[in-house]
Amino acid sequence: IKMEMPNINLDGEVTVLATVPEVVEALECCAMTWQKLISTTLEEQLKKIPQGNGPLAELDFWRERNDTLSALTEQTKLPEVQKVLEILQEAESAQLGDLEVVLSDLRKRHVDALHNVKFLSALEHHLKNLTYGSGFDVVLDTIPALMSTLRIVWIISWHYNKDEWMVPLMERIAWEISARVYRAVDLHTLFKEDKPAAKKKIAEAKSTLEQWKKCYFAVRAQIEASGREKHWEFDRKRLFEKTDYMTGVCQDLYNILQVIIGEFYNAFGRELKVVTGNPKRVNDLLRGVNGLTIPMENLTFDPFDVKSAHDWKLIMEEFRAGVSLENINAIFVQKQNDPPLWKNHPPVAGAISWSRFLFHKIKHTIVRFQEVEEMLASERGKEVKQIYLNVAKQMKEYEDQKYSQWRDETEQILPQLMENTLLNVSSVTEESVTTKKSVRFTVNFPPMLQEIITETKYMEQLGFPVPEMARYVALQEKRYLRYINRLKIMLDRYHRLMEILNEAETKLLDDHIQELWTVFKSGHRRLNWNCLGIGNFIMRSTEAVKKFELLVHRIHRNSEDISNKLHFIESANLFKFPLPKNGELPKVKEFFEHVKCERAKDVAQMVRNYSAISQLLIKVEGRVANMNSGKSPKLASYYAYWEKRIYQVLTQLIVKNLQAFNAAVLANVPLFQIEAILSAPELMLQPNANEIAEMTAQCILDCIEITKHFARWMRGTCIECPPQRVKEDGAFIFSFYTDVFRSPLIIEQAGLIIQNVHKVLTSLDKYLNQWRRYNLLWTMDKGVVMERFAAEKPSCVTFDDEFQLYRKVAQDVTQEPLIKDEQFIRLHLAPLACTVQENIRGWVISLGKVLNESAREELFSLQKEIQVGGFIL
Repeated sequence: IKMEMPNINLDGEVTVLATVPEVVEALECCAMTWQKLISTTLEEQLKKIPQGNGPLAELDFWRERNDTLSALTEQTKLPEVQKVLEILQEAESAQLGDLEVVLSDLRKRHVDALHNVKFLSALEHHLKNLTYGSGFDVVLDTIPALMSTLRIVWIISWHYNKDEWMVPLMERIAWEISARVYRAVDLHTLFKEDKPAAKKKIAEAKSTLEQWKKCYFAVRAQIEASGREKHWEFDRKRLFEKTDYMTGVCQDLYNILQVIIGEFYNAFGRELKVVTGNPKRVNDLLRGVNGLTIPMENLTFDPFDVKSAHDWKLIMEEFRAGVSLENINAIFVQKQNDPPLWKNHPPVAGAISWSRFLFHKIKHTIVRFQEVEEMLASERGKEVKQIYLNVAKQMKEYEDQKYSQWRDETEQILPQLMENTLLNVSSVTEESVTTKKSVRFTVNFPPMLQEIITETKYMEQLGFPVPEMARYVALQEKRYLRYINRLKIMLDRYHRLMEILNEAETKLLDDHIQELWTVFKSGHRRLNWNCLGIGNFIMRSTEAVKKFELLVHRIHRNSEDISNKLHFIESANLFKFPLPKNGELPKVKEFFEHVKCERAKDVAQMVRNYSAISQLLIKVEGRVANMNSGKSPKLASYYAYWEKRIYQVLTQLIVKNLQAFNAAVLANVPLFQIEAILSAPELMLQPNANEIAEMTAQCILDCIEITKHFARWMRGTCIECPPQRVKEDGAFIFSFYTDVFRSPLIIEQAGLIIQNVHKVLTSLDKYLNQWRRYNLLWTMDKGVVMERFAAEKPSCVTFDDEFQLYRKVAQDVTQEPLIKDEQFIRLHLAPLACTVQENIRGWVISLGKVLNESAREELFSLQKEIQVGGFIL
């Protein structure tokens, strides 16, 4: 577009040219031409619209307008044009006003176009990636950046910060995203492609469509959170109606591929052919699956067009109906040999119920399918209907075959099952006690019989006729269940009783067990489930078990009483030590006399408890054998059992007491005291070591001999043996002493105590040897020693040395400890120390006498010398 310049000479001053009419007239004609040109150009530009639906078309549109208006604007800035305008202004031409209006509009439109090109150019890179990007991955990465740039444009631009301009731009972007998906997803070829690749493509297409909406709302939330920017309140229908609809279609396509790949192709593999044993049937199923997508490959409408939503919905309904049929058909083929059962359903009726459940599912699908005439009238609709009829026929044949097989088997096996006896017995051939204890009785109601009852009830509910005998048995189910429950309770009661019996008690009750088995015998020999006397048998058996239970409980109460008495005997303390009196320990004899006396009291009580055991056993005899003699042959083994227990208790009693006494011997707690004395020339214990050892051994023997007070029972009885007359020794009592005394444990423990006592006494003797360093005080003859000392005429210094020596010895004796505790013995050394001190005093007195005699002789000698000297004088 070019503006024409005037053909007149414009050289000269503007003020001069403005006064020339010819010039002004010519320039006014030129201005009118310019005005018309610019107006026409603006009108043409305003009438133009972007050539295309995408966002790049809008960028091209504004660039073209900018180029056109820029060319005109630059021409209006030429010097010639500016001088023309100045002349017309100077001449006050009326034409200038209209031209100025047009020029102002031109400049405004040009600025707008330039501004829009500037901001759309900022989007150009993202828009080209959106339009020409190599794959959906590029588009997915582009959309967030594009949306962020749109936010900047919304904030800065004075054109695209208004809904009327931003919404159409975003609408074009949405269109471009939809177009990318439309170009990539071609239903005519989609299902012929590699299935995993097609599935991936659909997933990416759906993600792209969702990304557009997701990023929009993310940026919208950021704008609202900022609090400074104008909010996006755009028409969502214009922006998302198409993309949302296409997202739904993509989801449908993804589900279709998921069903075909994930369910059918994986299910209809080699394993299904092996399981069903019918490869042809499986291949037919696969062909049916492949036929599900044929209607989509031959569509006569655009599935991505919102206007075709109804048609697409019909297609999906057809597909779902076909999938439902094929899926249920596949389940039926795969699991018909081992169908899943509902809780409490028997195998056959459960399988038929499962088959009917599948049938009702496909029937429901077909009923919905038939409600839409368009679907039923289509070729695919007719195919679906035919598949339905074939599957239904197979299910009906399956039901009939299952029912016929069950009916034939039931009519054959039910009479045999009803002939079963009420009870089963594990073994009743052996007569040994252990076998009696291990015999198990069980209710012989076969699981197969219960299954037939359950099948019969469910078969009638399913509408099948059942055999008369099966119906009769099923009607009696509650009665049979009551019988079974009562039998189980009775047998459980019996087995619990047998489990708590020990071997001796089982032998004791052998006759009663046999009597109980006699009652049970008709239950496992004669009575079956057809008999009328089942209730009477259960009642008699229950009463017999109750009677047996009462007897067992009474015997156990007596056993508990006997065990309590034995526990009293076993826990007796046969070594009760005396307590110190006023801090003084007892002497040895006093200690052992106290132990002996206390033991005698306890033994008397123990013997009374022992004697009471016989009376308790006689009570058992009365209940078991109806005798009170204490010597019933039926209880011989039971008497022997308790006699053995008594022997074990007595042995354990002695062993435990000896162990306790040995522990007391080894403990560092003195039990009694002894004294150390001087019986010149020897140092001795009082009483001596042999006497202490003998008293200890006698105490141990007395402990063991308490078993002599427990008389043995006569063979086969619980009656104590009477004393036996022996010529030499008088009366002899058969007791447990002989057997207990021979126990290796008791022999070992007694020997260990004696050994430990000897060690303590030896240790005390060694300690006493320390006093032997003073033995010269009592072994030497004072008279002889003093006579020799006096003969030596000792000086006073020598006498003083001797006195100092005795004083030091006396001090040493004073510093010696007067008590020595050696484990269980306390040794008092005061008597010995006192005797040594007396010996020291004796030596000092003797030495004093020698000193006195020596001084006396010296004095007399001196007196004589004085007298002689005086006489001379």
